[in-house]
Amino acid sequence: MTDRINLGRAKRWVIKVGSALITNEGKGLDTGAIQRWAEQMAELRSSGKDLLLVSSGAVAEGMSRIGMTQRPHALYELQAVAALGQMGLIQHFESCFKQHDIHTAQVLLTHEDLCDRQRYLNARSTLSTLLKMGVIPIINENDTVATEEIRFGDNDTLAASVANLVEADALIILTDQQGLYNKDPRQNQDAELISEANATDPAILGMAGSGGNLGRGGMRTKITAAQRAARSGAATLIASGRTDNVLLEIAHGTEIGTLLSAKTEKLAARKQWLAGHLVVRGSLQLDEGAYRALSGSGVSLLAVGVSSINGNFNRGDMVSCLSPDGEEIARGLVNYSADEARKIMGKASHEIETTLGYVDEPELIHRDNLVLL
Repeated sequence: MTDRINLGRAKRWVIKVGSALITNEGKGLDTGAIQRWAEQMAELRSSGKDLLLVSSGAVAEGMSRIGMTQRPHALYELQAVAALGQMGLIQHFESCFKQHDIHTAQVLLTHEDLCDRQRYLNARSTLSTLLKMGVIPIINENDTVATEEIRFGDNDTLAASVANLVEADALIILTDQQGLYNKDPRQNQDAELISEANATDPAILGMAGSGGNLGRGGMRTKITAAQRAARSGAATLIASGRTDNVLLEIAHGTEIGTLLSAKTEKLAARKQWLAGHLVVRGSLQLDEGAYRALSGSGVSLLAVGVSSINGNFNRGDMVSCLSPDGEEIARGLVNYSADEARKIMGKASHEIETTLGYVDEPELIHRDNLVLL
């Protein structure tokens, strides 16, 4: 089975569509193209895929609405234009997906949302819940409130961050180019399309050209996005959004665009990130039953299996899981603060709401956020 067939069969895709495609090179929303992508995504949804859409185009659509031909440089102007354009962008996507009886949800993120561990877990829980509901989240950077310090800077980076967040199997970047060439095809007629490469190969970054006028990205940001996505084991495919039935062709394993494969398996990559990325803020002492369950079969850690708690941690912090003898056997991102965890330890999941008056998650640590040592 080839890598492209594996990609096509992948369960969870993050699809990113660039500004030039969405707005037909700045002429206004390309309603026909959006309709076609929605039709393809509806077919992919019916085949059982989880889909998240990262859409550029808010600034470009806002510019088009008021007849602005040059992208603003002042931050306050960018924020205002983004707010104007976001309305048209979301309205049209909602209308197109509604024709296929698919609900959509608007999700606006900033870089700070994914750097803060509590916000990270909140965003992850929200997106996971939307997918379980059969909803397609439509995600964009929150340009209206972002500042220079916290903005992603381009939606390629945002899409890769979302792929990491939801543990996507594949990142699909639709652009106005056929894929990655060995040199800039706009300046070199002999440029050759690269069919496949390793996302972490440093040589491919030197082949990428600069971005266009409408977006903040370019081929370089797509390569760095692929490298970021590869950290959690997601493969990236860069292809032209103008190719007929491009998403369905990708699902069929057709050799189009550039496939940038991830070197590390998805689960192993995420576990490595969990094990080494965050500082441990506290510890949970497990009873014998929880110790055996965790050691034997990669399950989630429930509050009922915790006998004591040490440290002062917050939701989203990294904590150690200790055996009854005090040996560290696992680490994970905790769903409750230390004070909350002390109140619910030893209690069944259905007792959490009664005890706290609310419930964030039924698990103290979800198995996807837990790594055995």
